[in-house]
Amino acid sequence: MKTLRDIMALAKVVPFAVEQWMDEHETHARYNIAETCVASISLDDLKELSEDKTSELWSTSTKLTYGTIRGSEKLRSNLANLYSVKKPLQADKVLITPGAIAANMTVLYGLVGKGDHVICHYPTYQQLYEVPKSLGAEVDLWRASEKRKWQLDIQELKALIRPNTKMIIVNNPQNPTGTIVSKPTLDSLIEIAEEHNLIIMADEVYRPLFHSISPMSPDFPPSILSLPYTKVIATGSLSKAYSLAGIRVGWIVSRSSELIEACAQARDYTTISVSKIDDQIAAYALSQDVIHGLLSRNIQLARRNLGILETFVESFRWACEWVKPVAGTTAFIKFSKMGQDIDDVAFCEKLMEETGVMLCPGRRCFGEEFKGYVRFGFCCETYVLDEGFEKFRGFMKKGYQTLPLAEET
Repeated sequence: MKTLRDIMALAKVVPFAVEQWMDEHETHARYNIAETCVASISLDDLKELSEDKTSELWSTSTKLTYGTIRGSEKLRSNLANLYSVKKPLQADKVLITPGAIAANMTVLYGLVGKGDHVICHYPTYQQLYEVPKSLGAEVDLWRASEKRKWQLDIQELKALIRPNTKMIIVNNPQNPTGTIVSKPTLDSLIEIAEEHNLIIMADEVYRPLFHSISPMSPDFPPSILSLPYTKVIATGSLSKAYSLAGIRVGWIVSRSSELIEACAQARDYTTISVSKIDDQIAAYALSQDVIHGLLSRNIQLARRNLGILETFVESFRWACEWVKPVAGTTAFIKFSKMGQDIDDVAFCEKLMEETGVMLCPGRRCFGEEFKGYVRFGFCCETYVLDEGFEKFRGFMKKGYQTLPLAEET
C-alpha cells in the first residue's frame, strides 16, 4: 500500500514543512508564539470595532446559495478601494478565494507550467517555490541576506533571469523575517520585469501591517499594484493583518484582465465560490465603518508586542541576534552557544516539552541553511506573550546550555 509520502512524491509535491510543524504542535501548545496571525477576534469583537453599531453583519434570512462565483460586488468593491490609492481599480479585477493559500495556488496553477522558469524571493513561505516546481517549472531562489538586513540584491536578480523566465515572486512584507522589499527595490524590479516582459506575483498577505516604518519613509513599500506596470498580481487575505483567519477569505488582484481571466479559469477547477456567510463577513470587515478600527487595533497590538519581544532579545544577547522586523507578525531570530549555531529543532522541541512555549525551527520549516534560526510570531494576545516569555526566561537560564549544537552539513 502506498503511503501519503509515496503519493506526494509521485505528484512531485514535497511535504509542507511549516504547516506540518504547526499542525503537529499548535493544538497542545500552552503559549503559541509561532502563530502568524494577529490575535484573532470574534464576530462580537468585529461589531464592536465598527463606527456604525446598527449595521448588519449577517442576515439569517439570506438564502445559502453558492453566491456570486467570483465574490460579491460589495466585497470586491471594498477590496478594489484598498488598491486604488494611486490609480482607481475596478471590482472586476478582484477574484475571491478561500484564503491566500488558495489565491497563491490558483495563480501558480493558472500561469506556470512545464518549460517555464520562476524566480522566487527566499526565505519565504514554502508554497511559493515548491508549487511551481510541482507544476514542472524550473525555480531559482532570489536570496535575501541577513548581512544586508534581509534585503534583496537587484544585481543578483539580473543574473538569474533566463530566456524562459516567466514570473518573479516576492513576499512583501516578508515571512519569516518581518522585513520589507523596499520602494527603491520594487522600482528596479518593475524596470526589469518590463524589460523582459515578466509577470510579478506579490504575496502581500501581511499588508498593511506596517508597525515600525512610516509611510513617509523613502523605503516604505506601496502595493505592487500601485506601481506603473500592468503584468503584476497581488494576493492577500483576512487571516494575518485582519485577525479573521476563521472565515477563510483571500483574493487575487491584478490590473491585467488577461491575468485575472487566466486565474479565474484555473479557479473553476478548484473553487466554485467561497462561503456566502464568509463573503458577507469579509465585506463587513473591509467596509469604511470597520476597517480603520480593526487595523488600528492590530497595529497597536503589534507595536506593543514587538516592544516585549525586543526586551527579551536584548536580555539574551549572549545567545541570540536578529534583524528587528518592521512589518508583519514574525521575527527570525538566530540562537547560538559560544559562537556555534544551536540545533534549532531540538531547541523548539525541548522548549515546547518543558514550558509549553511553541516556536518554529528555521532549519525544519524554511530550509537547511537556516540552522540556529527560530521564527517567532509575536502578535498573539499580549498576555500570552508575557506569560510565555516568563517561562522562556526560566528555560534560558536553566535548560539552554544543555541544548545540542547544529550538525555541520
